[in-house]
Amino acid sequence: MNNYQWDSQFTELFERCLERYRNGDEDFTGYYNEADQKFLESFGYKPREFFDFVEDFGDGGEPTLTTAILVASARRDYFKWEMDGELGTREIKPADLPGKGEELDGIVWLPRIIMKAVGKLRGELDPDIMFCCGGDRKFLRTRNIAPADFLRAVWSTGGDAGKMVDFVRSHTAG
Repeated sequence: MNNYQWDSQFTELFERCLERYRNGDEDFTGYYNEADQKFLESFGYKPREFFDFVEDFGDGGEPTLTTAILVASARRDYFKWEMDGELGTREIKPADLPGKGEELDGIVWLPRIIMKAVGKLRGELDPDIMFCCGGDRKFLRTRNIAPADFLRAVWSTGGDAGKMVDFVRSHTAG
């Protein structure tokens, strides 16, 4: 992988997959050739994880390609620096997530998105869970927080609940 231009490779793959999706091919399992799979593996991404961004953008225009790159960049850095390029050992299932109405210090959705962010950074989300899904985007948009910034805050705080409450409140007030 060309580290200097990995974002260009990500963009090319995203656009190629988006074209297939818009042409009616919704079976992402056939989207990736061997080189594509190696590229995704180089930063710990799963094929479905990549496709979720393509599908949501194709259907509703967000998250944007730029957001997808920034989120993947946070994952890539975490994978390299915190996980030494080793894949996570567990899988967070939908039933493991806090409920959509659960609160942390009065902030609905925060426990859920923190757990999803930790799972995203570690590459441990079940294929049926997407960090930056519609619910996450609504939460983040309402609080003026970019998805990748939220991931990096979870990374820097170790997912500490109190620090994340402070982070969210500091952005919401701005």
